[in-house]
Amino acid sequence: MTPLDQVLEFSDVGKEELFNQLRTYLVDGATEMSYAEGARRLGLNEEALRKAVQRLRKRYRELFRLEIAHTATSPAEVDDELRHLQTVLRG
Repeated sequence: MTPLDQVLEFSDVGKEELFNQLRTYLVDGATEMSYAEGARRLGLNEEALRKAVQRLRKRYRELFRLEIAHTATSPAEVDDELRHLQTVLRG
């Protein structure tokens, strides 16, 4: 199971609507919807939405790092792989 699959399981906890909204913010710049609009749609205040997105991103980073660690031989190699991936994704 990939880190994204594990994070996506968050939606199984009866918070599907919340998760579906949060996942649009998982990657910076992936959505044009403002936090204010997302918060309004979910009936939250903007700060609560920002905190929820922050927690989701943190958990995703943790799971992604663990997944890469399964194929790396050292912590330094994990960091190198993550830096390389960031470079590739930024284009």
